[in-house]
Amino acid sequence: MLGDNTTEQRLRLLQAEFTQHQRRGPGDGRTATRTTSPAPLDLNVLDRIRTAVNEVVEHTRTAAPDAGPTPADDTRIYDWSRQHTAHLGTAQHQARETVIYRQGLEHAIAMGDTTVVCKHPCPGCGCWGLLWRPAVQRAACINRYCVDNDGLSRSWPLQTLAHRHVARQLGLKSSAT
Repeated sequence: MLGDNTTEQRLRLLQAEFTQHQRRGPGDGRTATRTTSPAPLDLNVLDRIRTAVNEVVEHTRTAAPDAGPTPADDTRIYDWSRQHTAHLGTAQHQARETVIYRQGLEHAIAMGDTTVVCKHPCPGCGCWGLLWRPAVQRAACINRYCVDNDGLSRSWPLQTLAHRHVARQLGLKSSAT
């Protein structure tokens, strides 16, 4: 975001390294005879990439219907979106960057790097104690005083973390100039 291309790098890495079919289970034991061969690629990762690209394309075309054709290389979709929506106002700029940043977090988590949520303060209490909870797909605060009305640890979707991060970055950029 704002000169940072980590989302593009994460998408490129996800596309290059994590689409390989993962072998699960003991490889030397007896297994049932297959009638068809397995897919040569991990289809879940390909679906994740396609969903992310489609979301950015849809968001860009909603904001700028005359955006033109999408790039053939999926990893260039973020640059394409930024290029075709650069003329829009601050609110649309923030919305676009929030989508891109959230997808960067999702790409990192899909590759097994859940430490990306630790780099964000808790939206509830402001402490730096967030951990990723894969069962609920949310970042949870470990501060024992940061609880909801039921006494459970507060948790946050990636969208909330991305929105607050982008708003903070844009605020810093506007106050610096």
